[in-house]
Amino acid sequence: MAKELFVPQLGQTVERVTIINWLVEDGATVKRGQEVVEVETDKAVFPVEANANGTIHIGPFPKGMIVPVLTVIATIGTPEETFNAGFSVSSETPVETVASKIAPVKGEDKQGEEQQAITDKIFISPRAKRIAREKHIALEGITPTGGRGIRITERDVYNALQNEPKVTAVAQRMAQDVGVDVHELTGSGVRGMITKADVEQAYQMKQTLPQPEISGEVTKLPLTGVRKIIAERMASSVHTSARVTLFMEVDATELVTWREKLKTFYTESWGFKPGYNELLVKIVATALRKYPYMNARLTPEAIEFVSEINIGIAVDTERGLLVPVVRNADQKGLHQLGIEIRELAAKARNGRSLPDELVGGTFTITNLGMYDVDGFTPVINLPEAAILGVGRINAQPVYVGDVLVKRQMMVLSLVFDHRIVDGAPAARFLQFIKDLIETPALMVL
Repeated sequence: MAKELFVPQLGQTVERVTIINWLVEDGATVKRGQEVVEVETDKAVFPVEANANGTIHIGPFPKGMIVPVLTVIATIGTPEETFNAGFSVSSETPVETVASKIAPVKGEDKQGEEQQAITDKIFISPRAKRIAREKHIALEGITPTGGRGIRITERDVYNALQNEPKVTAVAQRMAQDVGVDVHELTGSGVRGMITKADVEQAYQMKQTLPQPEISGEVTKLPLTGVRKIIAERMASSVHTSARVTLFMEVDATELVTWREKLKTFYTESWGFKPGYNELLVKIVATALRKYPYMNARLTPEAIEFVSEINIGIAVDTERGLLVPVVRNADQKGLHQLGIEIRELAAKARNGRSLPDELVGGTFTITNLGMYDVDGFTPVINLPEAAILGVGRINAQPVYVGDVLVKRQMMVLSLVFDHRIVDGAPAARFLQFIKDLIETPALMVL
């Protein structure tokens, strides 16, 4: 009996995914654990592995289609078997739920009509025609080899499929909207896949060329995926929270010295150079434990003080700003924090973050020091009470008593929601962070 392959539950908040790319052909022999399809949530791309050995029979789920989680998208069995139902799902998902949520790619119906008109004029075998339709391969782009070079065969379709560029659904839709030909692009994603960033770069290069004057027309980049979520959440934060920003200049000389000592003693044994991010997470976690009113969130009914200290680290990725969360940060040492921060950041940049790794934060840190930014006003990641902005560390002449000396200075900006905490308590929290940065030894007392 064939084994059903379904879209796994990718975290608590994910309800549906987009089919990005089938990594095997219909009818191919696969092994358990082999990656057979890539799906995309609103935050990342995930591979789905075969759950059995045998011949895979792919259902009617082409690249770009949106399907709910737990949908059966293929079966794995013997070569003689076929994929059964049109939209089969696992026993945990009602059929009507799938039928109501599955949506074709924009413009698919029109493309289907054009494809049918083309097939009336082209000689093609029935199986080749079916495969071309399922894989969304334009028949006019296929070179026929059968029937003395006038009939398209199954092999011709597969050859054409191999030449099709690998592109994410988001990048495909954006390319169509802005007039970028994906066939002219070189993908920078996993396995050479063309990503949103590739399309944006190609579009920007196109814009730098001399353009004819166009009256009354504009080009629009679609507000979709992660970018749309960021826009909605940032607008909601600005319009619903009572934001107040506190700026504080900090002498980070001792922190710099401490980090250099850590690099000297632990780089070889840890396998990486201790960085400022894990130091800042440790410092902020210590401060949140001392001032728990900052580790809070606002609900319609009450202000909730959270016992766990889960710190989000803002990471710039090609898909937009993501905030992976270091859980129970106050209970971990610098070595463990360094490992987790690097792993979470790498997964975010590679589009491999698990959905549960991007939720559940109680406080967020965003560091723009590496871009030579001195100070800025970040936006609170609701429903959290506050966010800490970290500027660059910059050598400056500073008076220590009556003596002018060179010190490593930095600017911190604490943005907090005045509905949850008042100015003076927030200032005490920020001042304690300042004390820890200026005297890191206080963290071990």
